[in-house]
Amino acid sequence: MPFWAVWPFEVMLVPVRRVPDLPSLTGAERDALADVLRRVSVRYDNLFRSSFRTRWASTGAHGRRGAPRVAAARRLLPPLLRSATVRKFLVGFELTAEPQRDLTAEDAAARLRAQAETHYRKA
Repeated sequence: MPFWAVWPFEVMLVPVRRVPDLPSLTGAERDALADVLRRVSVRYDNLFRSSFRTRWASTGAHGRRGAPRVAAARRLLPPLLRSATVRKFLVGFELTAEPQRDLTAEDAAARLRAQAETHYRKA
C-alpha cells in the first residue's frame, strides 16, 4: 500500500524486473502474480465480509530516458471505504488532487495484512 494512496486499501503491484507488459511475464511469474492477486482478493473479501469487485488501474509508470515503460505495474482499487455498505467515491477536494482519508495507508495496510488467506465463506 503506497503511502500516497488516495483510495482506501489501495494495493500497488510492481514487478521485480522491468516488464513491458503482462504477456512478457514468464510462466513462473504469471503463476506468482495469480497467487498474489488471489491472496489479496481473499483478504479484501475477508476485511468486510463482502465480495470486493476490485478495479485494476494502470500506474502510468514510465522508465527514465528511453527505458521501457513498466506497463505490468498495477494498482488494485477496492470500491469500499469503511464497511460493506460505504462505497468510496472521489469528490470535492479529491478531484483537485487533495485526497481525503479517514485512515492512514499504514493503518489500512495493517488491517489488510491481518486478514486470513482463507476466504471467510470457506472458514
